[in-house]
Amino acid sequence: MNQKNSFKQLRFLIAMLFIIIPSVVWSQSTVKGKVTDSNGDPLIGATITVKNSPEGTVSDVDGNYVLYSRKSLTSKDVLVFAYLGYQNQEVSYSGNILNLVMKENAVALNDVVVTALGIKREEKGLGYATQTVDGNQITGAMPTNWSAGLSGKVAGLSVVSPGGPIGSTRISLRGDVSLNQNGNNALIVVDGVPMSSPMTNPGTAYGAGSASELSIDYGNGFADINPDDIESVQILKGASATALYGTRAANGVVMVTTKSGSKSQKGIGVTYNTSLSVDDVMRWPDYQYEFGQGLPSNVGKAGTEYAGKLYYSYGAAPDGNSGTSGTSSAYGAKFNPEVSFYQYDPVTQGRATEATPWIAYKDNRKDLFQTGYTLTNSIAINGKSDRGNIRASVTHTKNEWILPNTGFQRVVASINAQQQVSRMLKLNLKASYTNRKLDNVPALGYNSNSISYFLIFQNPNVNLDWLRPMWRTGEENLKQLQPYSSFIGNPFVILYESENPSQKHSTVSSVSAELKLSRKFDLMIRSGIQLSADQREQHRPISDVVYANGFFKKQNVFDYELNSDALLTYHDSFSNGLHVNASVGGNMMNQYYDMLSASVNGLITPGVYKLANGTSNPYVQTIINKRSLNSLYFTANFSYQNKLFVDITGRNDWSSTLPKQNRSFFYPSVSSSVLVNELTKLPEQISMLKIRASWAQVGNDTEPYKTAAYYSTSEFSGSLQMPSTLYNASFKPEISTNYETGIDFRMFKNRLGLDFTFYYNQTKNQILDAPMDATTGYTRATINSGNVRNRGYEVQLNGTPVSIRDFKWNTSFTWSKNENKILELAEGSDENQLIGSVGSVSIIGKVGGTTGDLWGYKLVRNGNGEVIIGANGLPVRADEIEYVASAYPAWKAGFFNELTYKQLTFSFLIDMQKGGNIYSHSHHKMTEQGKLAHTLNGRLEGTEYYMDGNDPRIAAAKLTPLDGVYMIAPGVVQNNDGSFSPNEKVVTIEAYNKEYYRMANVEANTFDASYIKLREVRLEYSFPKSLLNQTPFQNAKIALYGRNLLCLTDFPMFDPEAAALNGSSILPGVETGSLPSTRSVGINIGVTF
Repeated sequence: MNQKNSFKQLRFLIAMLFIIIPSVVWSQSTVKGKVTDSNGDPLIGATITVKNSPEGTVSDVDGNYVLYSRKSLTSKDVLVFAYLGYQNQEVSYSGNILNLVMKENAVALNDVVVTALGIKREEKGLGYATQTVDGNQITGAMPTNWSAGLSGKVAGLSVVSPGGPIGSTRISLRGDVSLNQNGNNALIVVDGVPMSSPMTNPGTAYGAGSASELSIDYGNGFADINPDDIESVQILKGASATALYGTRAANGVVMVTTKSGSKSQKGIGVTYNTSLSVDDVMRWPDYQYEFGQGLPSNVGKAGTEYAGKLYYSYGAAPDGNSGTSGTSSAYGAKFNPEVSFYQYDPVTQGRATEATPWIAYKDNRKDLFQTGYTLTNSIAINGKSDRGNIRASVTHTKNEWILPNTGFQRVVASINAQQQVSRMLKLNLKASYTNRKLDNVPALGYNSNSISYFLIFQNPNVNLDWLRPMWRTGEENLKQLQPYSSFIGNPFVILYESENPSQKHSTVSSVSAELKLSRKFDLMIRSGIQLSADQREQHRPISDVVYANGFFKKQNVFDYELNSDALLTYHDSFSNGLHVNASVGGNMMNQYYDMLSASVNGLITPGVYKLANGTSNPYVQTIINKRSLNSLYFTANFSYQNKLFVDITGRNDWSSTLPKQNRSFFYPSVSSSVLVNELTKLPEQISMLKIRASWAQVGNDTEPYKTAAYYSTSEFSGSLQMPSTLYNASFKPEISTNYETGIDFRMFKNRLGLDFTFYYNQTKNQILDAPMDATTGYTRATINSGNVRNRGYEVQLNGTPVSIRDFKWNTSFTWSKNENKILELAEGSDENQLIGSVGSVSIIGKVGGTTGDLWGYKLVRNGNGEVIIGANGLPVRADEIEYVASAYPAWKAGFFNELTYKQLTFSFLIDMQKGGNIYSHSHHKMTEQGKLAHTLNGRLEGTEYYMDGNDPRIAAAKLTPLDGVYMIAPGVVQNNDGSFSPNEKVVTIEAYNKEYYRMANVEANTFDASYIKLREVRLEYSFPKSLLNQTPFQNAKIALYGRNLLCLTDFPMFDPEAAALNGSSILPGVETGSLPSTRSVGINIGVTF
């Protein structure tokens, strides 16, 4: 055995001699040296070639290199040194020893960007639009959800949220491409690991009057990424940029790169950051506090003090007048402290025995809220050596939200390590662990158990303190205190008893190996996992509005996504100036989602939230989804003399969610860019002019289990229920085809830059569940339906207007416009495709319309646009729903400025939107009940509709003469001959508002969502080095910041960016019981040791 091994070793040595000796014998010149950066750190993997020759080598882990040339080099020969992110340098041969310090690229468009699959490219070679947001820009105003920090900074990007402390967001790029509500989200990728972002929301946005669960935002998959760990965010918009990520990248990719120790100095360093912000309500609706609870019919009886006048009484009055407190409307008597009524007595919890002054409590909504705060502490340790670096950090965030007993705590621990094991092998490890605890998250939507419902129904004559006892005296924990209506939950019971706690553990981790097989071949292998386990609960006490006997639900949500990639890359340069970089690779993706819930309706012992405490057997529900996707792909990048660039990609996916015969689908892309300034001489003021264009296709699959009949568990143990959606065994994958062209322009040594992009995208074979006739036994069916087009324009303008010794002004402006249109629907499908609905408003797709069109009933008008009034003096009701408006804006823009004077930096961001519409259910209900200031029209003297009680038209109508109670509805009545004449019929203002702004009248409750927001402000002082030299600190800074400090808009409710959380979807264009958005101001301190 030993002889055999010796013989094998001898053969190996002889073979190596045959390889090595000729190269040494044939080489006529040898050049040695070391390649470093400006800090003296070695550059590993720098390429050194002889110009116009195939000969070359690469630097090792210490930056050292040895170049053997077969010819005798002379001073006429040139060595070319190249390294990504640094300027290529050409040096004439001057001897056998050549050390070189490489300079980083100074030209803005030569910046290195991270593209699909984590491939680093120089931006000048890209044939498509991309944009980078630095991590400091994300944390400038310290949002608790990092994605909120993208608003206003990226052209073509939209971020909407249903609100609440977690603030889950829906990120979309360049408009909605799908008729499926959940098919328009951008893919989030963290350090090369794609993030699945399922939302498990148990309720609906509209559930009042039914035994339905509330919408609760427990967060989606990427909500807990730690903002302090983000190095940069790269936005890949078009299909050419995203095609290599496959099916889920059809709507763009948001690539998050976390911080590492690569940019730190050698040795050990420590960075500590702390920030504290205080939060309050950004904006309130314009409530009215002129009139109290009541109706126009609440007129005092003859012979009483209030005869012929509006009055109020909590329950029947001692003088014989009836009780008026049974209504939620505020069309009652005008407030007057000199007038007294029998009101609620908080001591007896009944009608007071003495009349008290009739006054308004103007803070009876605002006092329910508190000044919230967010405290974040982060410490990071960096280490760096010649061969590797590491960064480890721990961040703790404590949030007390603006509603009492709501908020969260979050601890994030992360590590990022890189090690150059040898000249050929580099290892990378990135991992983060998050532990997030929610003691309580407020429910969202229009439901009897939500705080937003209480804000709508609260009357101006009710003192909030009257409700603080929570329980009726002697019936603690059994009967909540609801003095005015059993349909309205006590807000303090909702906040302190109806809790929605959660405990979530999650991790995002990846490990990769980069192997330099030779000077021309590299191999990258990577595997990453995103995993989370969330334990959620719902507590509903006895006497709950929806669950009278109490309710408890426990959910365990477990999900993971595992991705494994291999990428083989070939790169070479040729003597004619051609550079080739080509890669082939594959990906295996597996997703798993497991939701187990158990609930009991009815509690034995009040306040004990355990399944064993239920009066019924637990109702158990299980949802398990599995999905796999295998892919092969290639990409080839060609560069000719650094002037002309061409990229070609192709990817083939095999998806488990598609029918077997359509499971495989291929999509290619091609893009090109030309540096005009390199091809021809331009005026010296022009630093760079680049023209780019691209064409690409990207496919998309769908959710699992649509290809066959799958049964689910029912409420009865051991039984199954039929599926409500008809499966489809032959539907095809969605295909998006994208065209893009643009220019990148730089002037005055890059102090002025302009990027312009035009894009055109069509998505066909939309996969969606279309409504069916219920008589078939199914309510929906999976079909391929329609073709949706998005086209638009994006502008990004960057400039440095002033740059002198002590002062610098940087500014940027982004503007984008997207035009969405449905080109066709499937033959034979309903011409009106239902995309989503909440309450009375529907989002319906129709050929020629958009995927964000709001539909509902409108006012009936004549040919002149005048509202037609019926015989009852109120607007005539329409027979059919119609198109009302589009939720999509005409354009969006952002304006950022940063001014630096010596050590002081001031920056601000203005974010704006023109157009777009939003339906407000809250506005409908509060107008119907007379709670908003605009309902004072006609009730206050001097307003347009006001009628004095002595107006003869009131007497003619035989109505009780009252001031400010009646009006004549503006509009016309139709005569028998078909002509129209002005309406003259007297009606109450309450009746008019109730009819005109009724829930079904989507037109009257839909508003322009245009806004201008002062999104971010930051004032930062960095301590000078001369001062820090006397301390242990290397860097130190202190900053004051603000977020959402100002909002200018005509939208009448809290926030024009509101969206509805409806099941697992975040639905833009619909507000249905939203909570306020927050305005924050804070302080941030950071030091580095």
